[in-house]
Amino acid sequence: MCDLAALADTCKKWAILYTINVLTFLRKNAEQYAHTRSKFDQIEDWICLYLLYEVVHELIVVFYGYGPIKPLVTAYKYVVRSVTRFLLKLPLVHRKVQAQIDETRVTIETQFVNKPEGVDFSEIPAKGLSARQLKSKLDILAGEEAATWQGGQYSGAVYYGNEAIAKLQADTYCEFSFANQLHPDAFPSVRQMEAEVVSMVLKLFHAPDSGCGTTTSGGTESLLLACLAAREKAAAERGVSEPEIIAPVSIHAAVFKAAKYFKMKLRLVDLTDDFTVDIGQVKRLINCNTCLLMGSAPNFPYGTVDNIQALSDIAISHNLPLHVDCCLGSFVIAYYSKVFKEALAPFDFALPGVTSISCDTHKYGFTPKGSSVIMYRDPSYRKYQYFITSEWVGGLYGSPTLAGSRPGAITAGTWATMLSIGDDGYKKSCAEIIEASRKLRDAIKNDIPELDVVGDPKLSVVAFKSDQINVHTLNDILSKRGWHLSALQKPPSVHLCVTRLSVPVIDKLITDLKECASELADRNEKIESDTAQLYGVANSLTVNSVADDIIGAFLDVLYQDKRTE
Repeated sequence: MCDLAALADTCKKWAILYTINVLTFLRKNAEQYAHTRSKFDQIEDWICLYLLYEVVHELIVVFYGYGPIKPLVTAYKYVVRSVTRFLLKLPLVHRKVQAQIDETRVTIETQFVNKPEGVDFSEIPAKGLSARQLKSKLDILAGEEAATWQGGQYSGAVYYGNEAIAKLQADTYCEFSFANQLHPDAFPSVRQMEAEVVSMVLKLFHAPDSGCGTTTSGGTESLLLACLAAREKAAAERGVSEPEIIAPVSIHAAVFKAAKYFKMKLRLVDLTDDFTVDIGQVKRLINCNTCLLMGSAPNFPYGTVDNIQALSDIAISHNLPLHVDCCLGSFVIAYYSKVFKEALAPFDFALPGVTSISCDTHKYGFTPKGSSVIMYRDPSYRKYQYFITSEWVGGLYGSPTLAGSRPGAITAGTWATMLSIGDDGYKKSCAEIIEASRKLRDAIKNDIPELDVVGDPKLSVVAFKSDQINVHTLNDILSKRGWHLSALQKPPSVHLCVTRLSVPVIDKLITDLKECASELADRNEKIESDTAQLYGVANSLTVNSVADDIIGAFLDVLYQDKRTE
């Protein structure tokens, strides 16, 4: 059988030798070339040569990195989808598709655009409401929401839900509601609290003495900043003008957003059979434009932890930054080795190749929403996420993160929460959450024959798929029993992110899974729920763009004050 990696390696070497031969020929014949070609023609030649280089470089990277089959399949899909997009714009077809999207939008509106009786404010009232009136309306709104998540049947979303902690956070917010981290001279206490929050989290992830970081508004901003810092570092130190990120396909969607926002190319790496990053493919995709390697501990879809040790070795050998996304792992992965005898494979700053880590304190740190930390091995990395200008007419300006003004109350709430729960509280939570997730994982493996666990999850996320039933239809059936699990694709699967609220109801989920999976299998018929059909559209070769339109419609509905007439 043909060794595709060896073939690709041979092609790469041939292309390099060919390029060297061309350049050698040009150098030897430079004088004759200068006399026979005008300046304009020479400029034209060099532009053509550069464009040819760009094409050849891309072909080498793609075919060497992925082998010959996948690029051809990708090209085929691109052509088919381009033709489909064109056909969908034809008036007759467009009208029919738009009618379906509008129908779906109405369904979304029915679910989300619902105002409780007595709470309807589309414009500022002529006279302000009294504190008593406001409290009454807030109680109505809060009561509507609490009923949906307090039972612990949500995947992720609310990670603690403790009343005492909620009161502490509310009191802290009240104390610092005016604080703005943009003005450390006016609010020095918030500056101190932010520095201490960063320091505490750095120690959890075994940062060296040179370790540093900042707080951010959430995991997305932390990942955006990690990518931005890598881009700026590569541009400043290596002159890279077309930066590339190499990350597994399971990396968080925020990295896709960073690539789009910051004009970076995202080279996605396939997963192995255990649903972790393919290390061999990572090595093959590295090129002169690579500015960042990434891995997850764990990833969002399956809860599996990438081989960070191998990524660290690659990063060192190629002198590249390596970011580890621990946003979801948060304090659970940080405390795991302190709670359980068996150790996880190394994943943090204990590995010399790891240069940055993101951790969401508002997940398993149980802090107020809008709290995350981006950490760096030393300030030589962090400085590249800063924005600084000394030329603005408004004065000297610098901001450490994407935002200018930042709510000091969130930082104060984070600081207070971490001090209140303490090391012992986090250990207890880690133990309870991991034990519950293990119970769910083992039950699916041993007691629910219709389902298969995806990969080998060891932390708080357990994903399952099936060859016997449609798991998205199963998910919709579970939703009628009050469960709100996360739907996944490629492969079609569903996961639960276990929280403190999930722990008491994990047995109920196992029972419901058994009953619903068995019931669906016994029907012995092909049933596709609305969710299953939507994911079928998203994975369709020809009409997946319609799924994008539906997502756009969903986002539009979130900002609707009233339903469409």
